[in-house]
Amino acid sequence: MRRSLPRQAAVLHLRDYAPGERLVMHTAEGPFPMETTYTWADTPAGGTRMTLRNRGEPSGFEKLAAPLIEAAIRRANRADLARLKTLLETN
Repeated sequence: MRRSLPRQAAVLHLRDYAPGERLVMHTAEGPFPMETTYTWADTPAGGTRMTLRNRGEPSGFEKLAAPLIEAAIRRANRADLARLKTLLETN
């Protein structure tokens, strides 16, 4: 049986932005402090490679549940990125 944690809303603040290169956000409010970085780079084939990195240090209960939280974040990221890919390729 596959279990998932409910999504919790977070307030994000922009930490760094370089158009077409990098976007860095961090949580101002949410279940635990986390930083999310998106980077974009041109590929030799003429496309764009996007890299997504989440970093965070859970504490308390979140630290105990870290493996489940990590898996839930990965699933949410995959779903969000698949939805974004579909939107970009159909427009």
